[in-house]
Amino acid sequence: MTMGMITDSDAGRIDRRDVLGGGGAVIGGMVSGLFGGARPARAQAISGGVPEVDRATVRVVTDNYHFALSPSGMIGDVEVGRTGFALSDAPPEKALQSEFGLSLHLETQRAAETRKILIDFGYSSPTLLNNMAILGIDASELDAMVLSHGHFDHFGGMVGFFTATQGKRRPGLPFYLGGEECFCTRQLTVGPSPKNFGALDRQAIDDANLEVLNAEGPSILADHAFVTGHIGKATFERVLSPTRMKVGVDGGLGCFPDQMPADRRADDWAPDEFGHEISTCVNVKGRGLVVTTSCGHRGIVNTVKRAMAVSGVRKVHAVLGGFHLAPHDEAYVRKTIDELVALDVDHIIPMHCTGEMFYEILKAELPSKLIRSYTGTKLVFGA
Repeated sequence: MTMGMITDSDAGRIDRRDVLGGGGAVIGGMVSGLFGGARPARAQAISGGVPEVDRATVRVVTDNYHFALSPSGMIGDVEVGRTGFALSDAPPEKALQSEFGLSLHLETQRAAETRKILIDFGYSSPTLLNNMAILGIDASELDAMVLSHGHFDHFGGMVGFFTATQGKRRPGLPFYLGGEECFCTRQLTVGPSPKNFGALDRQAIDDANLEVLNAEGPSILADHAFVTGHIGKATFERVLSPTRMKVGVDGGLGCFPDQMPADRRADDWAPDEFGHEISTCVNVKGRGLVVTTSCGHRGIVNTVKRAMAVSGVRKVHAVLGGFHLAPHDEAYVRKTIDELVALDVDHIIPMHCTGEMFYEILKAELPSKLIRSYTGTKLVFGA
């Protein structure tokens, strides 16, 4: 795995040994068919600038909280739509569900072209599927899917979603992720003792008939957007480790050691540094970058600066998603806000793991930059 730029010639170099070299008896018949027996292809590298779109619409499919009475309207130059109750001529039978997880739906428009992208799958498939139905999001219309990182509150709904939409999604739907580290087994370490936090199911991904694309480097996404690739540590921000990870394959689950960076091949549990985390971004004409961060473990400022660097676009219109600031103290949160203000971000839209302290400070001191978001919220950027 490399964290550098990807060349077009790399995309064709797919070697069966890249996947089957994980070592030991595990590499026998059990994993030989995964991903068709070949390493996932590399995503298309950014070359000559990132795409520009006329409009980008983000719909929050799953988040921690829903408020059915929040009003819709314009907040600055952003159209904000709220979802209340799922009403019809009969009494409502379904309601939006919220849980500790995140899933976003991104729709972009460039002239007559549209692209629809699902970013993460939330914590559970019943919630994901329920909310997609209420919000009118059709899996058959998806042009791509992205997994931001290998945490259960972002991929927990994946397998059930794949099963429920099999035969409805288009064959070979592109599925972007940040490389082999996504598949490592993880344990949650925030309680009194470590607990199983899951691992990506390779077989389920293989059975879903997807085009799996590794986006370790900056990559074009569905012709309209881009992913940052891996996010370096370039600011004051600290990477917290609420999970630990283990390299190796056991029972068909886990990550292959020889596909991991040399310094991350330890065979025992190690703090999770989220080197595989990626951010999905859009360059909106006349506005600038819209940067989504599903959890922002690598730091929200690091993420924004990475998006600016790989795109060459200096203006940041909006930053939205989880900023992973809930565990930090007030001084750290204020430093983060100061850095975002210094970057001249127009709109800041905290979700998921950001924490109430960040929201309360921003609301009190910089309300013009803040947009409150809930499960079901629609955010329209652009003309």
